Amino acid sequence: MSTKKKSRAQKKIRVGVIFGGRSAEHEVSLVSAASIIKALDKRKYEIIPIGITPSGTWVSGPQVLALMKRRAPMGHLPACTLTADPSMPGLSPVHGSRRAGRRQKLDVVFPVLHGTFGEDGTIQGLLELAGIPYVGAGVLGSAVGMDKIVTKQLCEHAGIPVAPYLWFVNDRAGRKMRAMVPLIEQRLGYPAFVKPSNSGSSVGISKAHNRKELIAAIALAGAYDRKILIERGIERSREIEVSVLGNDEPVASVPGEIISSNEFYDYDAKYVDGKSRAVIPAALPRAVSRRVMDCAVRSYRAIDGAGMARVDFLVTKRSNAVYFNEINTIPGFTSISMYPKLWEASGIPYSRLLDRLIALALERHRTNLRLKRGFRPKSNWFAS
Repeated sequence: MSTKKKSRAQKKIRVGVIFGGRSAEHEVSLVSAASIIKALDKRKYEIIPIGITPSGTWVSGPQVLALMKRRAPMGHLPACTLTADPSMPGLSPVHGSRRAGRRQKLDVVFPVLHGTFGEDGTIQGLLELAGIPYVGAGVLGSAVGMDKIVTKQLCEHAGIPVAPYLWFVNDRAGRKMRAMVPLIEQRLGYPAFVKPSNSGSSVGISKAHNRKELIAAIALAGAYDRKILIERGIERSREIEVSVLGNDEPVASVPGEIISSNEFYDYDAKYVDGKSRAVIPAALPRAVSRRVMDCAVRSYRAIDGAGMARVDFLVTKRSNAVYFNEINTIPGFTSISMYPKLWEASGIPYSRLLDRLIALALERHRTNLRLKRGFRPKSNWFAS
C-alpha cells in the first residue's frame, strides 16, 4: 500500500462532542459527555470537546469538560463559535476573546445537549445551516420530541394509546390556572402528574394528590415552560423503557423496567440518590414486550425520529395495558442510563453503539446531500 493510500486509510473522523448548554439538564449533559468521550474508539476518531456554559459561551479544548464539572473559570480557554456558513464547516475562533483559537473542521457532531437549546431542534438547525452531519433526530423530530403535548397529539393520531391528559398555556396573572383546576379535577382526578411541556430529566414535574398540591405543581411547571401538561396518574403501573436505533428502518431494543426509589421517577431518583434500579430485560409477557417495542418504533416514526431515541411507557400491573409516556431524542448516556444499557442487553455494546450512531449520522447527511435544494426558474422574473 502506498504512503498516500495508507494515510487516507488511517485518517480519523473528527467528532465534535458538544455538551453543557443553557438547560436545566446541564449537569446531566456533562456526565453523559464524559461517558461518550471515554468510550469513543480513539483509533477511529479524533475527538474535539466543545463546551457551552450555562450562560451560552462556547469554549473548546481538552480541559473543557473537567473544568465545567468543577464549575471552574474558563477564561483562559479559546472561545469559539459554530458558523452557519457551509463553506467553512466547523468551529471558528471568536476574535477579540482573551485567547483566540484556530478554526477546526468537523466531520460530524455528537450533540450531548439534553433539554432546551440542544434537544429541541435549535442546535440541529444550526448544524443543518452549517452543512455538518450530526447524531440524532433532525430539526422537526427534535422539536416535536421535546414538546410533550405535540408528541402525545401525534401519537394519538398514529393510534398509540396515551393516558388521558389536559394542557393549557400559562399566564402570569394565574387566570388560566384558576379556570383549569376544577376542569382537571373533573376530567382527570387525583393523582395527577403536572409537567412543563418542554423539559427533561423530570425537572419541574410533580405528582399532585389534592388541590393544594395541584396548584403548587402548576406554579412549579410554569417556572420552566409556558405550556403546562397535566396527565391522569395511572395507578399500579410499571415504568417501562425501550431504546430505538436507526433512520428510515428503526429497530427497538428489549424493554427494561425502572424500579424508582421515589414515588415516581423524579430527578433525584434518576441521578442523585443512587437507589433506583433497572431490570433488563423487563419481566413482561412476550406479547406485551412485542406490543411495547412496536409502539416504540411507531412513536419514533410519528415524530420523524432519526439516529436514536428512548421511548418511555407505563404498563399497568393488573391488565398489562400499555400507555405511551414520552420520547427522548437525546437520551442520557451516563453509566446508569437506560439507552446504552438496553442496547447492551440487546447485543450492541456501548462503543459499537457509538460507532453505529455516527455511521447513521453520516448516512443521513449523504441522503440529504442528494436532495435538490435550489430551483432555476424559466426566466429571470425576479430581476426586473
